[in-house]
Amino acid sequence: MYRLMEDFNKDWKYETEITVKTFANLTDESLNQKVTPEGRDLGFIAWHIVVSLGEMLSKAGLTPDAPAENSERPNSADEITQAFKIAADSVMNEISSKWNDAELLVTVNMYGEEWQKGYILWAMLKHQAHHRAQMTVLMRQAGLKVPGAYGPAKEEWESYGMPPQK
Repeated sequence: MYRLMEDFNKDWKYETEITVKTFANLTDESLNQKVTPEGRDLGFIAWHIVVSLGEMLSKAGLTPDAPAENSERPNSADEITQAFKIAADSVMNEISSKWNDAELLVTVNMYGEEWQKGYILWAMLKHQAHHRAQMTVLMRQAGLKVPGAYGPAKEEWESYGMPPQK
């Protein structure tokens, strides 16, 4: 849970940069990649990350510029990436202009439970990381490059002058 806006702002910047790097490696063709025939495809998960920004924060009284939760997913990886960038910037602007450190301790109803606003921010970031991790599995199956998030990805070890780990 966040108690200081400064801490959230730092984490938000880092996490959204990782998400943009991940989205940037998607192709239009890869959006239909699934693990199983009945599973969610890569495009669905990416779009879910985008729309959840507005969905979660709207329940907390904010109005970021994000597509509606039930909006149709674009068929273009670039459109998904651009929508995420707009929504992520808007999230930062909304939170920074309307919440402060004291506001992070205020409780609101979220999904039938009482959550402090600092917890909402924490959950929003963890939700994004969770689905981004799901995406990396599908990206590998689709033959796409996966960027490192919390350390180098397989393809990035070489840039450090080291062989990929086995």
